[in-house]
Amino acid sequence: MATQDLTIPAHKPIGEAPRDLDAVAAQETGSPFPYWNATTAFQLGIALRTRLLTFDKPTVIHISTVSTPAHVLFHSVSFLPGYSQSSHPKAVHFFFICNGIDMKLQVTHSGTTLDNDFWVSRKRNAVIRFGCSTWQLHNKFNGGDEELFAKKMGLGESAKEYAIHGGGVPVYVKGCDTPVAVAVVSGLKQWDDHQVVVEEIEGVVKGLGRSG
Repeated sequence: MATQDLTIPAHKPIGEAPRDLDAVAAQETGSPFPYWNATTAFQLGIALRTRLLTFDKPTVIHISTVSTPAHVLFHSVSFLPGYSQSSHPKAVHFFFICNGIDMKLQVTHSGTTLDNDFWVSRKRNAVIRFGCSTWQLHNKFNGGDEELFAKKMGLGESAKEYAIHGGGVPVYVKGCDTPVAVAVVSGLKQWDDHQVVVEEIEGVVKGLGRSG
């Protein structure tokens, strides 16, 4: 077991998520990773968690492969009791559990419920089955018309296994036409769930480019 301190940065507002389908699709494929492994998944997860700790709402962050069953690379709750966006940055101590080459983090804070994990599962399922972000699906089907979505896709009773609310985003690697993983955030407004994942993917990919 290893430990590490993280300093929570100043609050950075999330940009506005596009609603145009072509623009959303361009976001999804615009920042492919140069490579993908447990370490890069961990970097993305920590980037998301650090960013989201500056928000007043608790969130769940999940990153896993597109395999069935899922190989979970990162799953964490993000909430800092007593933190407000106007407060000064705080140093927080986390425990990272390393298991061989698979780096996984399981941290709990008050504020989220089991329902968040069900949302994560449904968003992940939608990304894997339909090959795009849940935000793209949301905008494709008249702003989240679940009945239209279920009918159009012929889902029947299985419709409950999928969510077309923003927050599930495919992860791409250069040279690969299909996603290798799914990153999910649940807890903010759905457009913010989506946009924060996109922004942090872009940031981590840029960082890998500079270090490489």
